[in-house]
Amino acid sequence: MALNASVGLSGEDRLKVTFTMPAKATNLNRHGAAVQLSRDLPVGTIVTMKNQRGAEVSARIVSVIAAVQGISTYGIEFVDHDDKAHQFWGISFPKNS
Repeated sequence: MALNASVGLSGEDRLKVTFTMPAKATNLNRHGAAVQLSRDLPVGTIVTMKNQRGAEVSARIVSVIAAVQGISTYGIEFVDHDDKAHQFWGISFPKNS
């Protein structure tokens, strides 16, 4: 879905440096999103994502979509597929047909 959201991300980067920073989530969907941030994260990394309402979910980096001028865009998916993950974006997604 072509919606954007501001989120906070925390975890460990490729150099094992702990970080907590704001990020931009785009292409929101029921399973995750694309996120943009200025950290080098390997595919498979688990991060904690916090929305503006204070809800937190664990998410896995599944792909590197782009890296331009120090900003990387990653494909992420929610680790758990529970109610908290389904309600994380505060959006009702259409049911799959």
